[in-house]
Amino acid sequence: MNSNKMTARIPDTSQRKAAKIAGIAYLVIIIPILLFMIFVTSKLVVSGNAAATVNNIMANGLRFRISIAWEIIMYASVVILALALYVLLKPVNKNLALLALFWRLVEATIGAVAVLSSLIVLLLINGGDYMKVGTVFETEQLHALVGLFLDIQSAAILVLVVFFCLGSTVFCYLFFKSKYIPRILAAFGIFSFLLLLIYTFVAILFPNLPAMIQIVCHLPGTLFEVIIGLWLLLKGVNVQQGDNRSLASL
Repeated sequence: MNSNKMTARIPDTSQRKAAKIAGIAYLVIIIPILLFMIFVTSKLVVSGNAAATVNNIMANGLRFRISIAWEIIMYASVVILALALYVLLKPVNKNLALLALFWRLVEATIGAVAVLSSLIVLLLINGGDYMKVGTVFETEQLHALVGLFLDIQSAAILVLVVFFCLGSTVFCYLFFKSKYIPRILAAFGIFSFLLLLIYTFVAILFPNLPAMIQIVCHLPGTLFEVIIGLWLLLKGVNVQQGDNRSLASL
């Protein structure tokens, strides 16, 4: 009897630690996203105007470099989050947890490509003598190249969001099934990421959607990640209730 209790405590402890790590990772991820949108996307990148974007980046080089550092931290945190959620939710359904882990790792990989595009833009604008305007590239050519890599970054982010939504939806489903967190919170997560997934596919088909639609479709997912991050960090998970549910179903 005592040996069974000792055995049960091992996954319970690892799951609770994973929940704390996931809570921290959620918050570390969401903060750079919000800062990036406020201080970079809205201030530096001018949609459809590469020349203005180049001028903004040249005038705010440090801010753009900081944004790149934020992105690197963010995508590294995505890997940590995905692994923590896998450890936490593997006892519920190992195959689904592994699928969600894979999708979130694909997200992080595509995110690395997006960061690389930002670094190339920085190289084009502030490179050595061989990159200066008037030597290799004329002004219009430089602007065109910067615009191209910014477009590649935007396309990568669209694909990234698809895998983000797929992985997050599956993890939320496992939370809902396990009852480790309140089911209403897990259901809100499923709704939020399915909404964002639908919006992303619509945005791929119709790229000139109003900005307000984008905000409305992104807001629930952002709110969910803040709430679940705080919940997992401060309250943790009710592993015992999930175990009781599993025993009752036998």
